[in-house]
Amino acid sequence: MIGSTPEKARMRLEMFALSFAALFLEMMVIRWVPSVVHLVAYYANLMLLSSFLGLGAGAMASGRRWNLFGWFPVFLACQMATLLLCRNAVLGSTANEARFFQLAPSTFNGFVLVSVFAVNALMFVPLGQRMGVLFNALPRLSAYSWDLAGGLVGTLCFGLFSLRLFSPVLGMAVVMLVYLAICGRRRWLLAIPAFAAVLAAVVHGGNPHAIWSPYYYITVTSYDDGAIVASGPPADLRTMRNPPLYNVNVNQFGYHQDLALDPARYDPGSAKARALADYLPQYNLPYALGAARDRVLVVGAGGGTDVQASLLAGARHVDAVEIDPAIVGISRKFNAGAPYDDPRVRVHIGDARPFLAQAEPGYDLVAFGYLDSQALFSSMNNVRLDGYVYTVESIRSAYRLLNDHGMLNLSFALGRRWLGPKLYQLVAAATGRTPVVYLADVGVGMDLCVTKDGRPLPAVAGPMHQVSYAGTQALDLPTDDWPFLYLSQRTIPKDYLVAIACLLSFSVAGVALLRRGSFGLNDVHFGLLGMGFLMLETKSISDTTLFFGATWFVTMVVVVGVLLMVIAANLLAERLRGFSPWLYAPLFAALLLLLVVPREAVLGFSFQGRMLWTLLVVPLPVFFAGIIFSTSFRESDSPSALFGANLIGAMLGGFCEYLSMVIGNHRLSLLVAAAYLGSLLAAMAARGRGRAA
Repeated sequence: MIGSTPEKARMRLEMFALSFAALFLEMMVIRWVPSVVHLVAYYANLMLLSSFLGLGAGAMASGRRWNLFGWFPVFLACQMATLLLCRNAVLGSTANEARFFQLAPSTFNGFVLVSVFAVNALMFVPLGQRMGVLFNALPRLSAYSWDLAGGLVGTLCFGLFSLRLFSPVLGMAVVMLVYLAICGRRRWLLAIPAFAAVLAAVVHGGNPHAIWSPYYYITVTSYDDGAIVASGPPADLRTMRNPPLYNVNVNQFGYHQDLALDPARYDPGSAKARALADYLPQYNLPYALGAARDRVLVVGAGGGTDVQASLLAGARHVDAVEIDPAIVGISRKFNAGAPYDDPRVRVHIGDARPFLAQAEPGYDLVAFGYLDSQALFSSMNNVRLDGYVYTVESIRSAYRLLNDHGMLNLSFALGRRWLGPKLYQLVAAATGRTPVVYLADVGVGMDLCVTKDGRPLPAVAGPMHQVSYAGTQALDLPTDDWPFLYLSQRTIPKDYLVAIACLLSFSVAGVALLRRGSFGLNDVHFGLLGMGFLMLETKSISDTTLFFGATWFVTMVVVVGVLLMVIAANLLAERLRGFSPWLYAPLFAALLLLLVVPREAVLGFSFQGRMLWTLLVVPLPVFFAGIIFSTSFRESDSPSALFGANLIGAMLGGFCEYLSMVIGNHRLSLLVAAAYLGSLLAAMAARGRGRAA
């Protein structure tokens, strides 16, 4: 009997479990899939949006006769099969965006991308359908509270799991156990074999010797034969003659090499000595151009090669900043030069921007190593992991840290012809001085150097020689509002537009099929609420990242904070009489405050001030929007369909986030305000039509 208290309690727990499983699976997919299909690394946010599409379509289908919940194991198996079939697909190039390890564009790669997104959306449909059934059976706000609670616990559990003991096998097993606990034993006959096949596919798709960092799937291979290293290095690695070299790969592709940079460690003329000779000129360049560099800052220290170069040049103190703790740990184990164990080196694990903002001036050299650009830092937006490091404001902060005779050095691998001039113009705009650009006789590496006192630098330094980018066409420079170094101009690349168009087509077709003639103003109202909410969450992550760094942990904290704010709004909404258009007044006031106060002003606050702003002001619009949603949702006639419309709207909000590639992040506030204004007008029109009827 559905009306009985024990049955309602069971359904609430089931809603909690479903929300937990859906969110945990979303984050698992976003984290794991790029390690299998490399091209998805640049589209992690579209994986999230396709998950919203599946959940939303499933919720809308809750009133249909066909029950898809029992087919979830099969859909999950289809997703695994698709990933394994597509694992060797490499991202096609685009003229407007620089990417590593890209091939010529092809229809096949586009088909692979769309297939991965479509199957991912399909995988979430059964979960969304079952959640929709529960929304129709339970009191509106009670069901929503249990949904939010499950999402919050799922976020926290995945965060701890990801930071401490991430394993795709264990992660998938968690989702499977939750499903088996709520699906009923009669479905186990199909579920258990399908899940066993999925786990086998996950094991087959990975490597038991791989390392999962907070950002990457990492493997270490031997320089000699390319084989994955299954055991530790030789016991005498740090003292032996001709020590081995190791390649460190992320998401199946090359990242850097761990090696001893000191030529005295190798026999002259040996293969390893010749390999080392290719590295030395560029890493030694900053020290060959002038006086001693006693105090050095290395941004993007990676495996420590830049750090070794500074130590070999006689540096007395080196601050090494690296965002990924696993990369530092691998270097401590496999790098024969042992740069991070030298007492002169102080390692700082974290994003470079907060360090640059807090560091004391007085460095002889600030060196930007080869920073990462092979993934997005968050599934909530399309900014690369190093996006906020390569901006005018960031380079200006680094230049400020130099002493009167110091030098700024920026190393970069050129993947596009326009990247050299863009970096040249970026450094010139940030420092107010003309950079000197050095290129090697071979390779694609480039170094930009700027001295604080403006002294001239030699035209040739070993195999490195000066080139001129003076007079090149002015390019759009990356800023904290538009952190897109890897875009040639303010535009959305075509491959993103194609993927978005395909997902939009699926969405329109799905809504038309599921809602048919029942689609109305309330659907528009809830859809626009979802659209505004996701853009608001995205902007909150961008702002908080700028304040505290582009770390994965910051993203998780923001998501948890947003969920807590929505839970608080839902609890308050239970005590309010009902929906009122006046609830939009504090929402628009909070949005106006965030729009008027520039982020640069907040960056000038103390750490405590930035923290208070982040905790109290940034989430305010989320709180007021949550009250509007909950009061509207309580009065809805078809909660499952409107919950689905809200998720579809959130997906549309995610698509709108791509407009930041054109208009910048700060102006997204205008789109957020427009979405909420549209939801207000739709709600008022629906109420007016209801009264007229």
